[in-house]
Amino acid sequence: MLRPLRSRARLRALLSAVCCAALGAGLLAGASSAGAQPAAARSEVAAGSRVVGYFTEWGVYDRNYHVKNVETSGSAAKLTHINYAFGNVQGGRCTMGDSYADTDKAYTADQSVDGVADTWDQPLRGNFNQLRKLKKLHPNLKVLWSFGGWTWSGGFAQAAQNPAAFAQSCYDLVEDPRWADVFDGIDIDWEYPNSCGLSCDTSGRDAYRNLMAALRARFGGGLVTSAIAADASDGGKLDAADYAGAAQYVDWYNPMTYDYFGAWDAQGPTAPHSPLKSYAGIPIAAYNGDATIQKLKGLGVPAGKLLLGIGFYGRGWTGVTQDAPGGTATGPAAGTYEQGIDDYKVLKTKCPATGTVAGTAYAHCGSNWWSYDTPATIAGKMDYKNQQGLGGTFLWELSGDTPNGELIKAVN
Repeated sequence: MLRPLRSRARLRALLSAVCCAALGAGLLAGASSAGAQPAAARSEVAAGSRVVGYFTEWGVYDRNYHVKNVETSGSAAKLTHINYAFGNVQGGRCTMGDSYADTDKAYTADQSVDGVADTWDQPLRGNFNQLRKLKKLHPNLKVLWSFGGWTWSGGFAQAAQNPAAFAQSCYDLVEDPRWADVFDGIDIDWEYPNSCGLSCDTSGRDAYRNLMAALRARFGGGLVTSAIAADASDGGKLDAADYAGAAQYVDWYNPMTYDYFGAWDAQGPTAPHSPLKSYAGIPIAAYNGDATIQKLKGLGVPAGKLLLGIGFYGRGWTGVTQDAPGGTATGPAAGTYEQGIDDYKVLKTKCPATGTVAGTAYAHCGSNWWSYDTPATIAGKMDYKNQQGLGGTFLWELSGDTPNGELIKAVN
């Protein structure tokens, strides 16, 4: 089954330099709805206090993580928003990612958020119905439908050729009468406009801004947000698209301040995947959370529209003899679902932290070396978030936390 996993190998600078083919004629040049409220007026949660957690539709399979777990872990009471990941982008349109998980999967009473089993003839089942039940328990909780992700971002190139048609298709899907009450807006995870992710995009520097402008025009006062790159290097992903120009159309950005380093560099050097600051010996100085935030602020994106990203997982190597960062390796460490990556809830006991560097933790156990955030390092990142006047934090993704929500408690 196709699963649009967020786990990604951040490609080096040579992949960031792509041909910029302008599409000009077919693109919106910055349309906005005359009746749309300014983004600041739409923000129903005070700046700095937003806590946005991604819930993955495929987690109901291999991870056995369901909407009910968001409630039983205590996470629902601490979240202000949930991003439901992912919808697909096909033929220039927003489409469903997994209709069975989304709307058809039947839940028994013990699996259901409210203890009531689904019936065979009810009009809506699946995650959408469970999210509806969760919102009844937490009336202030908002849910956004995220589209794209690492695997499903290839469709944005076609979508950018007709932003208005794309925006209309997204609106029609998100606001479908069968589940319109479930969603409060849309989140766009284009990885990456006018740059390279799983594939390389050559839509041009203005394509992203035009796409977000069209979404704002169509969604009006609804929430419009976006996960964006974190590569702050000169000529890197943050320079490839007009994120500053698009900022006027979004309620906030989720810069992905994690996955800076990982075992796609199989021989190392070992380095924490989510450093908050640079440190002596860091392989690329611009690959850290503070560099990302300062880059975006320098481009003109307001601090209140930036959420600090926190990974609820770690990345690791094997064949490592050195405890401190910078050691050599022989390849990715074994993970529960994928090589080189594992959840915090697993790593906290499998390979407990042995040190900290640049505001995050690392662990050396046997020949394996991992890096991940702990409750203590998350608390430090929240201090940074407050000092910088950021709009809040977002979490990838909720199933990586412990059953009693250790990490999300540290966020709060």
